[in-house]
Amino acid sequence: MSTLKPLQIDVVSDVVCPWCYIGKRRIENALALVPDVPVELNFRPFFLNPWVPREGISREAYLTKKFGSVEAYKGIAGRVVAAASEEGLTYRPDLVQRQPNTIDCHRLIHWAEAAGKAPEMKQRLMELYFRDGGDLTDVNVLVQAAADVGLSADDVRRRLASDEDVALISAQAQDAAEKGISGVPTYVFAQKYAVSGAQDPNLLARAIRQVSEEINAQAAE
Repeated sequence: MSTLKPLQIDVVSDVVCPWCYIGKRRIENALALVPDVPVELNFRPFFLNPWVPREGISREAYLTKKFGSVEAYKGIAGRVVAAASEEGLTYRPDLVQRQPNTIDCHRLIHWAEAAGKAPEMKQRLMELYFRDGGDLTDVNVLVQAAADVGLSADDVRRRLASDEDVALISAQAQDAAEKGISGVPTYVFAQKYAVSGAQDPNLLARAIRQVSEEINAQAAE
């Protein structure tokens, strides 16, 4: 019995993108449908709102700039809240007070990856933001989130105070944009096929199986 080559899946997304929150759950559900397919899942950064300053802005100012008014977002939010709920997720847009720049969140996910904790770190940050209205511009909130998934609070606090990996994360996000990724989440299979949007788990599962079979057939030639 030959060993199957793992399929690399890069999930390009942002922690403040509600469809990315939903999309993370859907790719996990898709993987559960194809337990026999070996997969290497990576989370890659994307800046949904690169214009938001490092210190963040008020949610009101953000919604006004992006959607025209706070009221204009309410209709859109309702659909997203319902979609999240169908996946067993909670989105409470009324609790969100601050719109963060997400570079520090992406740094945390990158550092957590070294400990095999990237999915947990991403989930924790998204839950804080969407479910709890947590302020992801607050360093204490970020440090606590890292500690929650088992990273060293002191180590993370020290690293956040530095510019460590700022250039790396910025370059990765830039690379995604240069490859034509403009909507997230985008799932990139085997670095060559991209599926955009928080797709149905059954569709994702079919794509995972198909691309896995293709790369393993090529490897066997």
